[in-house]
Amino acid sequence: MKLIILDQNGVINQSSDTFIKTPEEWVPIPGSLEAMARLTHSGYHIVIASNQSGIGRGLMDMATYNAINDKMHKAVNHAGGRIDAIFFCPHTNEDRCLCRKPAPGMYEEIMQRYGINLGSVPTVGDSLRDLQAAATVGAIPILVLTGKGQRTRVKKEIPANTQIFENLAMAVDSLVGPA
Repeated sequence: MKLIILDQNGVINQSSDTFIKTPEEWVPIPGSLEAMARLTHSGYHIVIASNQSGIGRGLMDMATYNAINDKMHKAVNHAGGRIDAIFFCPHTNEDRCLCRKPAPGMYEEIMQRYGINLGSVPTVGDSLRDLQAAATVGAIPILVLTGKGQRTRVKKEIPANTQIFENLAMAVDSLVGPA
């Protein structure tokens, strides 16, 4: 099974330091929807693993988060792609849970659900915690320079085998070939 794990904010859609709190604030990064469609057509199962502390902070409720995801699903489907599953952590740093990246809990749940080892699975994120979670489970960490990616690139703690691309579309080019 070909599987890819994507972070949400900053990889698929624009991120915000004040959080994406409404469907109206969800705006796709140019080329990301088409890149997801190319992944789908190349046989990849697309799974999202996303920290969503805005829920734990009370900035949005589950109905709003579901509405944001509904908008994302429709946009990806309209572009010809498919999201197979969304895993998310609603907790804040203070909760010290096992699912909030960089902890590997979401990734372990993905392994259990799909019955696979993540050793050859590309995982795309824009933050250090995305890369650290991927490295912890042996997945292939990929940094995109959208979202927080430019700030993340200069950090010394980036896993040694991290691949770096300008955006999701360029990362997908390296996986399935250019469009």
